[in-house]
Amino acid sequence: MVNTINRSTTTHDTTLKLWLEALANKIINDDRITKEDALKLAAIEGEENILQLCENADRIRQACCGNIVDLCSIVNIKSGNCSENCGFCSQSAHHPGNESPVYSLKTREEIVTHAKAAESAGAKRFCLVSQGRGIKYNSPQTNEFEEILATVKQIITETSIKPCCALGEVTLEQAQALKEAGVTRYNHNLEASAKFYEKIVTTHTWQDRVDTVKNLKSVGIQACTGGILGMGETWEDRVDLAFSLAELEVESVPINLLNPREGTPLGDQEKITPLEAVKAIAIFRFILPQQILRYAGGREAVMGEHQAQGLKSGINAMLIGNYLTTLGQSPEDDRAMLTELGLEGGEAPVQVK
Repeated sequence: MVNTINRSTTTHDTTLKLWLEALANKIINDDRITKEDALKLAAIEGEENILQLCENADRIRQACCGNIVDLCSIVNIKSGNCSENCGFCSQSAHHPGNESPVYSLKTREEIVTHAKAAESAGAKRFCLVSQGRGIKYNSPQTNEFEEILATVKQIITETSIKPCCALGEVTLEQAQALKEAGVTRYNHNLEASAKFYEKIVTTHTWQDRVDTVKNLKSVGIQACTGGILGMGETWEDRVDLAFSLAELEVESVPINLLNPREGTPLGDQEKITPLEAVKAIAIFRFILPQQILRYAGGREAVMGEHQAQGLKSGINAMLIGNYLTTLGQSPEDDRAMLTELGLEGGEAPVQVK
């Protein structure tokens, strides 16, 4: 049985209902909302009113994206001892006491095996994720970058799955090399709004991440760029993040829900509620009507039995299988959830204009 958030018996505001319907229709007719409108959405309170917001976000999803849910999978190809101090991440060397595994670059054969397993599970894309700020040329890690390029080519040769990468910051030269190897989409999250970012990371800047996204898009690689909800940010921070993603015209937006990791600065952060999560997802859909909105890390831990509600609030993509340092639910359970909701797992078309 698919569980969604139960509607209360409280009568919702009729004026709000009509405004939400009109705003959704405006977006469906290829208009875009203002930040003022988005902040009004963020001010909506009460379960019934929030679920009304979600229903309209779902209408936008259906009209702008259809019923295909984009399925992808990831693998951590290099883990631990990361030089960056991201407050949410258990792989950082700055956070002593965390229990993240530490290992160097996996072999080409190991990574290709993971890719084949992801394909068998139903994923259409497979992302190779490495810790660190980035793999630079003219450094001891140069050979690692060349090995990753070779691995991407082997995945293309031996499977039908599309390889993506998340290797940290890339130069224009590296972006072009990735493009030539066959990478068509690259994950590099902004994580948070420009204003909130320095409260989470200080070893690099928000603009550094924006510059990498621009490098990727300039060579024709799609940007899979989103953030994390629940780090202590305000609703305005969430709205600002969504508008930054719209301005960058990213194609895919991972929405991570913080699942606090012991030993990190955010280890004691209280998880957001499922209702707060779907409200945020719905607002992202209002701001980003054509983008692929992807359920990413933390959906099982935060949403629990209410995961299906996200798919009725604007989500049209999911990471399936395990995450970088935490476990996910089985791909079979994910596919069963999609079937019960009348959705189809596959590869969602990119609609961003």
